[in-house]
Amino acid sequence: MNAKYCYSDYWKSYREFLPADRHFQTKAETFTVEGYNSRVRHYPARFKRKGKCCSKAEHMIEKSLNLLFLKLNNELTILI
Repeated sequence: MNAKYCYSDYWKSYREFLPADRHFQTKAETFTVEGYNSRVRHYPARFKRKGKCCSKAEHMIEKSLNLLFLKLNNELTILI
């Protein structure tokens, strides 16, 4: 593991494989990540459906996420 510290919620399974000296169980450090995760699940269809509605290629997923975050940060100038 290359991380200096690991923060997680209170799932029992994390305690089984993360080193106790670097693992902290708290919601204070995880709510921001969970907020972004919920937006990623909410907006792009490719993360909701298992069907063949869109490409699953890694470079297309990366481009979709870049577009989403540009839009959420009001930095997508093509729509202005």
